[in-house]
Amino acid sequence: MRTLELLSPARDAETAIAAIDHGADAVYMGASSHGARSAAANSIDDIRRVAEYAHQYGARLYVTVNTIIYDDETSKVERLVHDLYRAGADALIVQDMALLRMELPPIALHASTQCDTRTPEKAKFLADCGFSQIVLARELTLKEIAAVHKATDIPLEVFVHGALCVSYSGDCHASCVATGRSANRGECAQMCRLSYDLANGDGNILSKGKHLLSLRDMNRLSYLSDMADAGVSSFKIEGRLKDAGYVKNVTAAYSMALDAIVAANPGKYRRASHGHASITFTPDVTKSFNRGFTDYFLCGPRPERPISSPDTPKSTGVPVGTVKGSGKGYITVDTTEALHNGDGLCYMTACGTFHGFRVNRVEGNRVFPASTEHIPAGAMLMRNSDAEWEAMLRGKTAERRIDIDMRLGLTEQGRITLGVRDGYGNEAITVSDTAITPEQAQKPQAEVRMAAMAKLGDTIFRLRSLEDTIPGGTFIAASALTQLRRKAIEAFVRARKATHRHDYRRTENKEAAVPGSSRLDYHSNVANQLAETFYREHGASHIEYALETGMPRNGDITVMTTRHCIRREMGACLKEGGGNTAKGPLYLIRGKSRWRLDFDCKECRMKVIATGRG
Repeated sequence: MRTLELLSPARDAETAIAAIDHGADAVYMGASSHGARSAAANSIDDIRRVAEYAHQYGARLYVTVNTIIYDDETSKVERLVHDLYRAGADALIVQDMALLRMELPPIALHASTQCDTRTPEKAKFLADCGFSQIVLARELTLKEIAAVHKATDIPLEVFVHGALCVSYSGDCHASCVATGRSANRGECAQMCRLSYDLANGDGNILSKGKHLLSLRDMNRLSYLSDMADAGVSSFKIEGRLKDAGYVKNVTAAYSMALDAIVAANPGKYRRASHGHASITFTPDVTKSFNRGFTDYFLCGPRPERPISSPDTPKSTGVPVGTVKGSGKGYITVDTTEALHNGDGLCYMTACGTFHGFRVNRVEGNRVFPASTEHIPAGAMLMRNSDAEWEAMLRGKTAERRIDIDMRLGLTEQGRITLGVRDGYGNEAITVSDTAITPEQAQKPQAEVRMAAMAKLGDTIFRLRSLEDTIPGGTFIAASALTQLRRKAIEAFVRARKATHRHDYRRTENKEAAVPGSSRLDYHSNVANQLAETFYREHGASHIEYALETGMPRNGDITVMTTRHCIRREMGACLKEGGGNTAKGPLYLIRGKSRWRLDFDCKECRMKVIATGRG
């Protein structure tokens, strides 16, 4: 039976706890430094708090230390990892191979998506080097995931929902080259979300002011079963910068979907953590921030539907109606949806730009914008912020409980015994300190004892069954039952805590060889001597340091490698004979910046090139 893990993001401790409450089997969050989202850092105390909360449910906490590391930072990172280990973190998500040459505690290491694992050979190499879990590149198809699964013996982690980087993760240098802010150092300037002109070699503008590198958001809710069958064990939601409402909604949606898969495949799959999350709302991922959805390349290397969002990098929401007309300070909307004061609405302007506004108030089918709007009749209105929905998500929207069974009895000496067990192999038996004096009650006592045992409201448990072997008419004071129940639950909590299973770092196979060429260029992101030592010990003969180190480098620089192809999206695919509609070479232009586009049609890859450097 294979374990399925829902892995949710958290920008802070409160969001992490909300994710656990709404069904996450694990959460990932940034450490105090060296996380790939520098704006989502967390203290050791917060890490400890989340770990303790998660472990109650057999859930796990993974901490991201997934930037590249400079030589003068290695000692700091070593101390950080020791602190994280003592705080209870279950694993680190890392990019820099320097960590495999540091003096670390035996904490499990997961290979971050920034490791850019696209092939079975790369995955096997990382597994051989001691990684316990691998985050695969987002771009892989089901067939490619299955091939990696066949080649490895460790869990595979794959993104299922959220924002998409257009470049292979870890291999995007656009921000570093253009602004000096490195994505590999947690400071991405999001160059892919900007607007560009597309020009050919003659300077003719083929497309003006479009977000040609901005992708839709991933949504693979409909493919979880296929992904599990392909070998995915950990289903990862993107969003360490998202708010708690987003995390609650998306986590609940995917948790319910995984529960359905487990229920439909008894004996084949099980969830990775314990308990059941009772959700007070019906999840709807379309109501949370999204740029429109795509399943990306999961079903094949040439998606049938568009994957980009060229009109806007902002949330587009869902259609709610069309504009019928306007009056003084209001617009009239033809809609069957309930619109609310404070909603965010947007529409496409006549010049092809996306524009949004906040609703001040709603009166029937009249909407009064908070700003002056001139929207033509017939325009489609989209709602990208539902004020009522978001207010609901700010409240308590879930409760997670673990079902337990109890057995109540008496010893020969007259002491009360209470056994507590769950469905995960945990059990504790508690005996009262003193014996009771046999006394017959005037009324049957079985229901009284059931009510006393079921009072678990201040715990994470829910009574599923009580086996009561005490004779029905035996009187036991309510205070004695309450005291015993409390002692039994405390003992059971200790028993569960003692059985929390930690993964540990796997043994490194020193004979494993770097796959492919022994010559590593800047794409390998080597930024320190420890990483260099690691690669040399595994067969690398020539190592070029990362761009971030400032090592001199002449000539063109590939700042992005993408499976997304602008030609394919605009109907000008060279393989399909559409090249005449956009003759090359092609360039992306923004202000004084000019990037060349190269197309590897054999591999169906596009490269974004910064030319003439050095």
